[in-house]
Amino acid sequence: MTDSDNDRAGRFAERAMLLGLAAVQFTHILDFMIMMPLGPKFMREFGISPERFGVLLASYSFSAGIAGFLAGFYLDRFERRRVLVTLYAGFTLGTLGCALAGGYWSLMAARVVAGAFGGVAGSVVLAIVGDAVAAERRGRAMGLIMTAFSLASVLGMPVGLSLADRFGWNAPFFVLAACGLAVLAVISRVVPVMPAHAAHSAQGALKRMGAILREPNHRRAFALMAVVTGAGALIYPFMSPSLVFNAGLPEDRLALVYLCGGAATIVTSNFFGRLSDRLGRVRVFSAIVLMSAPLTLGVTHLPPTPVWAILALTTCFVVSTAGRMVPMMAILSTSVEPRHRGGFMSVNSAVQQLSGGLATALAGALVSRGESGRLEGYGYAGWLSVACVALSVLLVRRVRPVAQ
Repeated sequence: MTDSDNDRAGRFAERAMLLGLAAVQFTHILDFMIMMPLGPKFMREFGISPERFGVLLASYSFSAGIAGFLAGFYLDRFERRRVLVTLYAGFTLGTLGCALAGGYWSLMAARVVAGAFGGVAGSVVLAIVGDAVAAERRGRAMGLIMTAFSLASVLGMPVGLSLADRFGWNAPFFVLAACGLAVLAVISRVVPVMPAHAAHSAQGALKRMGAILREPNHRRAFALMAVVTGAGALIYPFMSPSLVFNAGLPEDRLALVYLCGGAATIVTSNFFGRLSDRLGRVRVFSAIVLMSAPLTLGVTHLPPTPVWAILALTTCFVVSTAGRMVPMMAILSTSVEPRHRGGFMSVNSAVQQLSGGLATALAGALVSRGESGRLEGYGYAGWLSVACVALSVLLVRRVRPVAQ
C-alpha cells in the first residue's frame, strides 16, 4: 500500500470516527434539548409552574456536572473507547427510564441517571477528538462534532415534537433509546482503541486532579466555559414558552423554530470551524459573541410578532449561540496538555453542566406566569445573558494554547 493510500485510509477512518462521535453528541444533546420545547406540555400535563419545570431541566445538568467532576479523577486511567461505550450504555438506559416514567418525580430520577452518564460521555467525545485529531485540523473537527446540535434541531426536535403531539410526551424518549442501541454498535467499531494516559492509583488520580485544578490557564478555560454556557442556559429553557405565551407563536409552529435554526447551523458550524482555523479562533469567537448580544435581547423582549419575523430572529439567534461554541471548544482543546486532556475535559464538562444548571435554575426563579398568561421576567434573563457574553470576550483572550 502506497503512502497516498495510507493517507486516504487514515482520513477515511478519522472521518468515520468523527461521524460516530457526532452521533453520540447528537443523541446526548437531543435528550437534553427535547425537554425544552416540551415545556408547555409538561406545565399543563403535570400541572407544574415554570420554576418546577426549570428544576426538572436543571436536574439533568446538575447530575451531569457532579458526575463529570468525579469522573475527572479517573478518565485518564482507562482506555477511551471502553469508557465511552460503558457511559453511553448507561445514558441509553437512563433515556429509556425517561420514556417509562409515570410522573414528575420518576421522570426527574430518570433525568438524573441520563445526565450522569450522558454528560460524562460528552466529555469523553471531546477528549477523543483532542487525542486523535491534529491541532491544525481541530477547528473543523470540532465544527463537525458541533453540527450534532444542528442535526438535533433539524431532524430530532421536529420529529420529537411531532411524536409528542401524536403519541404523548414520552414517545420521543422511546425512539431516542432505540437510536442509542444503534449508536452503541457503531462507536464500538469506528472508535479506535486509545491507550490510557495515566497509571492506576488513587494517589495518582488525586495528584493529577490537583495539577489540573491548580493550573491558572485551566481555571481561565473553565471560567470561559462557565460564562458562555450560562449565557445560553439563561435563554433556551424558556424560549419556547415565551414564544408561545408572549410572542403569540402557535404551538404547532414551534418545530419550525428548531428546524430553521438547525438547518442554518448545519452550514454555519462547519463554516465557523474552517474560519477559525484560517483567521484565528479568538478573533472568530469574539465576532460571533458580539453578534449574539442584540439577538439575545431581541428574543427575550419579543412582543406579539408575525411568524416569519419570529423565525428570522430565532434562526439568527441559534446560529450565533451554536457558532460561538465551535471556536471556543477548539480553543479549550489546545489549552491543556494531552496527558491531562481526559481529566480536563471531564472537569470542563462538569463546569459546563453545573453552570448550565445554575443558570437554568436562576432563569426559573426570574420567570413567572402572569395573570394574563404571559411569561414575566424573561427580559431580566436576557440582560444577564448579555453580561455573560461580554465577560467571555475578556476571558477568551487570557486562555493560552500549550504544546500539543
